[in-house]
Amino acid sequence: MTHSILLTGAAGGFGRLIAKTLLDQGHRLVATMREPDGRNREAAQALSARGARVIAMDVTDDASVAAGVAQASQALGFPDVVIHNAGVGVLGLQEAFSADDLKRLFEINLFGVHRVNRTLLPAWRSRRSGLMVNVSSLLGRITMPFYGPYNASKWALEALSENYRSELSAFGIEVCIVEPGGYATSFIDHLMRPSDAACSATYGAMAEAPQQMLQHFEQVLAATPEQNPQRVADAIAALVGMPAGGRPFRTTVDALGMGAAVEGYNGALAEVTAGLYKNFGIEHMLTPQRS
Repeated sequence: MTHSILLTGAAGGFGRLIAKTLLDQGHRLVATMREPDGRNREAAQALSARGARVIAMDVTDDASVAAGVAQASQALGFPDVVIHNAGVGVLGLQEAFSADDLKRLFEINLFGVHRVNRTLLPAWRSRRSGLMVNVSSLLGRITMPFYGPYNASKWALEALSENYRSELSAFGIEVCIVEPGGYATSFIDHLMRPSDAACSATYGAMAEAPQQMLQHFEQVLAATPEQNPQRVADAIAALVGMPAGGRPFRTTVDALGMGAAVEGYNGALAEVTAGLYKNFGIEHMLTPQRS
């Protein structure tokens, strides 16, 4: 079955790979990005040549999102799948990130997801169908030093997804979370650094630790070819292609060992959640209700 899909953050990182994989499978794709006629022109042209409908969308702006969804609907029909891939990472000492830094980060990684959903969900609830795929991270389940604000944004995305899952289940809407590990993509090239350099300096030698950790991680990635970002695109495409109602809620994608550890954590949480919902007599809210 082919779908009409809205993909955010299609210009780089996982986004371009996800877009190409979905197009190769015959889906109708609206690939959204900022500045498709400017700094992302090359990516936009490449995706257009493969058959995507490229649309300008800034997930941090209400008007841009509304216009983007309207254009997507006119081009390929109202989307029945949304893949929330737009996101930004960070690197630095948490104290040195200002409140405004965190606001900018959350606007993309969390509020942008909610903003796009609010344009899609009324129609989906009316149709009693739809698939939401939220690209989280293994760092949305565990924390690592020097990624603090990113951890916080992805932990928040996980909670947002949990509640969407239960509150939308009565309308037959499915929610899936994909949790990649770290991969060598352009995502690394655009990490947000803290704006308060003076604060970082007061940490002494510790101020150099974030960059040193990143360099070590890049060496690990270079030595682990099986940590191929195409695996993330394939996992998302596989979810889209599954029959409605049979998709797993969480999917980890990692070859460095972190994913296997987090899967145990995810399984334990699933048992706790199912037990609590059963105790409150609402276990049906964990499963999309088919018409």
